[in-house]
Amino acid sequence: MAIAATLFIGLVALVHVYIMLLEMLWWNTPRGRKAFNLTPSFAEKTRVLAANQGLYNGFLAAGLIWGLIHPDPALAWQIQLFFLACVAIAGLFGAVTSSRKILFIQTVPAVIAILAVVLA
Repeated sequence: MAIAATLFIGLVALVHVYIMLLEMLWWNTPRGRKAFNLTPSFAEKTRVLAANQGLYNGFLAAGLIWGLIHPDPALAWQIQLFFLACVAIAGLFGAVTSSRKILFIQTVPAVIAILAVVLA
């Protein structure tokens, strides 16, 4: 189960690295506009806000990676659960306020990873 937990945490971290890139670098590109269903005009007007959101997603990914590489297993466990809980809560908020698909992109994988960490 420890291997599954590590894989799920890694997956959640990679998703957040990708979201960070979409929001910070690719917001005004066809890829970014398609991912978030944006018009070119709206994307241009909101690019600074999106970059700020992307930075926060980068922090979530960094925290998860920190939890994976921390040498003290007891502290690593706490770090992992904290950042996974942050991802799950952010996903719930995003699903309620923005798009339901966020529930499946962020919250569901984070909850699965939480369960894997707790059961490992």
